[in-house]
Amino acid sequence: MTRTFAMTSTIVLCLTMAGTAQPDPMPRGKGEQQGTVYRAPGGTTLRLMLDESNVGSEVSLGEMTFPPNSDSGDHQHGAIEIFYVISGELNHIVNGKSQILTPGMAGYVKPPDKVRHKTGPAGAKVVVVWVPGQEAARIAARWKREP
Repeated sequence: MTRTFAMTSTIVLCLTMAGTAQPDPMPRGKGEQQGTVYRAPGGTTLRLMLDESNVGSEVSLGEMTFPPNSDSGDHQHGAIEIFYVISGELNHIVNGKSQILTPGMAGYVKPPDKVRHKTGPAGAKVVVVWVPGQEAARIAARWKREP
């Protein structure tokens, strides 16, 4: 089941980022990154690239960077949250059950599950997807927008 979900998530991510992508509504210079960056009090950053402003409220996609030795604490989401690890290592704890995610692996949590994200000395960089997408706006509203 986990392998099927991971494969499905990867396919969804690839299709989302494939050639059917719409141009960024805010054109950027060469080398500039797409999206808006938000920072949590603990240092985790979210670069929100696809959200209500460009794809609608059905889904949001971003890149999260967890600093070394971070711990999100137990929390819940009002949407399905899917992580795909790009680099580092993420201890993805759902309802007390730990799963170590390394590059190329995916994990998820569904409401009303409790989740906690912990990193080791390398931190972690992940692609995150929320379905429905309004969850990204709720998270960004609590974090500081970076210049």
